[in-house]
Amino acid sequence: MSLSLNQWTTRRWSVAEAVDGCARHGLEAIGLWREKVAETGLAESVKLVRAAGLRVSSLCRGGFLTAGGLPGEEGRTAFARALEENRRAIDEAAELEAACLVLVVGGLPGVKPGEELPGSGFTRDLAGARERVAEALAELAPYAGERGVRLALEPLHPIYCPDRAVLSTLGQALELCLPYPEERVGVVVDTFHVWWDPRLLADVARAGNRIASYQVCDYLHPLPADVLLGRGMMGDGVIGFGPITRAVLDAGYTGDIEVEIFNAEVWAADPDEVLATMKARYADVVLP
Repeated sequence: MSLSLNQWTTRRWSVAEAVDGCARHGLEAIGLWREKVAETGLAESVKLVRAAGLRVSSLCRGGFLTAGGLPGEEGRTAFARALEENRRAIDEAAELEAACLVLVVGGLPGVKPGEELPGSGFTRDLAGARERVAEALAELAPYAGERGVRLALEPLHPIYCPDRAVLSTLGQALELCLPYPEERVGVVVDTFHVWWDPRLLADVARAGNRIASYQVCDYLHPLPADVLLGRGMMGDGVIGFGPITRAVLDAGYTGDIEVEIFNAEVWAADPDEVLATMKARYADVVLP
């Protein structure tokens, strides 16, 4: 395994700046975000990454597949739009030769990330929302397979179940993968989201070659008011990384370890200092 910078960790850097930063700090891989790729342009992003000799450890993100759970025509239209957007994401991942396309599957239909609950126009049907994810995967997996793209389902911490991901455990994500070849649909192990799960180590072992991405950051306590920004640099929170990393290794994972941090203080810091700290903490804290 080797260290990869997820671009959101140094959020203010463009693709060109992040690629240059990785090269200067001796990293071999980068995780890209679609928003940043769109700002730079897909063709130019591909050119920059290849010229620097970097691997794309992941492309973030596709998903948000649950809106089809809304009733009637609204749901049918939302589902069609979600599939169309995810096909575009798959095409981008293919061009970038990304190791996987991360899928954040979406929350309850009609609940928008980070916003107040609407007075109406949303559903509390959690089981139905999960069914919509399975339906969407059945549509997208063959498309991804034709383009050589691996889909990676990312379970998120239960605090994000209402608005971002109705998959909360690695076990849930694995169950959705089973109908598909492991090279076509896998899972993301993100320490922030799964560290708390009492079944984590057993499910990591069960995942085996289904592990498409291993992402690390710490879980801060207490969480900030905006819980989306509760990710910290490894060693600054409550997660014990050694057993998780060891389990991922023992499961057969040989890909990159990607540092993905959402944190206002980290974003405000000098990105080069962030990378230097990231490298030190990777060696001292993350590796078993």
